Amino acid sequence: MTTANATIADWRSYPVTAVPVALTLHPGSLQVTWSDGRVSPFHDLWLRDNCPCPTCVYPVTREQMFEIADVPDDLLLVEARIEDAGVVRLGWSDGHASVFHPGWLRAHAYDAESRAERAHEQAHPHLWRSEMNQQLAGFDYEEVMTSDQVLTDWLRALRDSGLTQIRNAPTTAGSLDGLARRVAFIRESSFGVMFEVKSKADADSNAYTAFNLPLHTDLPTRELQPGVQFLYCLRNDAIGGNSRFVDGFAVAEELRRVAPACFELLTQTSVEFRNKSARNDYRCNAPIIALNDDGSYREIRMANFLRGPFDVAPEVMPQLYEAYRLFIRMTREPRLQVARRLEAGQAWVFDNRRVLHARDAFDPASGERHFQGCYLDRDELLSRLFVLERKS
Repeated sequence: MTTANATIADWRSYPVTAVPVALTLHPGSLQVTWSDGRVSPFHDLWLRDNCPCPTCVYPVTREQMFEIADVPDDLLLVEARIEDAGVVRLGWSDGHASVFHPGWLRAHAYDAESRAERAHEQAHPHLWRSEMNQQLAGFDYEEVMTSDQVLTDWLRALRDSGLTQIRNAPTTAGSLDGLARRVAFIRESSFGVMFEVKSKADADSNAYTAFNLPLHTDLPTRELQPGVQFLYCLRNDAIGGNSRFVDGFAVAEELRRVAPACFELLTQTSVEFRNKSARNDYRCNAPIIALNDDGSYREIRMANFLRGPFDVAPEVMPQLYEAYRLFIRMTREPRLQVARRLEAGQAWVFDNRRVLHARDAFDPASGERHFQGCYLDRDELLSRLFVLERKS
């Protein structure tokens, strides 16, 4: 995108919601007054660091070539003026010039009001409990495969709620592969690119048995758990085997409210998860509840059948068991669960780093039960969605 000879170092478009009406130079910074009255300070180094000119940013890739460490220590902003359409042109003491599009500059302003506005506009997880049984977002397979708008709607629902269902899907081999690759490339694991979920006599995972599989996230033994999981039903004639889901973020939020000391312990204590077989030995130490820097939820890591012995100081051990047991008991409460049977031609698609899933026991002698599964990373979901939203 180019405007008044200003190359925007980003693939996104930035609407002009306000334009600069006054520029004031201060020692080390530029103050921008906008047409809606907002005032935004920009430090000299920040402005020089983000110069979008073709010398600083390669126009083909939109990636930066310039490094801020290379500017003189005594660099000064010596000129600032507003041009047509609100474009801001800057002149530097070393002779360099920078030109900023007003939409880009406003979108990246870091005054308190602008930062609060961005935080409000960002997508926030929609926490859910048993009401999701009625509110579950369902999407038609053929529409997802052929319509970018439906694909966008589905990925937004998956991002925000963490749990969706695909319906009216074919039950032929390769259908899951096509659905997953409609989003991005598939993440391979020790279970393969695609994994077949059947009861097996020589099972190397509890998933490949017929007994109850308690609420868990997949592969907590990996440094990065898979972000998105697909469970695609090809056939389900067996008695039992219903799926159950819990929003781990909602459980964590309730735990934070009713037992803050337990919540804090599960966010600060690393627990070892192990996944061992004759050929593999995966281990990862991480908290059960992981938070972002701002206190929001990043991920839940839980699979009791893959957990190693707790390893904490003796005086902490009783408190850790209290917190761990309470968390599991809360996930078992029906008021927090979605419980459904998945039929042939349906697929669960969910955020594996947020939503815990379980399977009730089933009778393999009563009929065939055949699911397929695969993983994507959460980054791939978000990247696909960002690109789709450029068109909307």
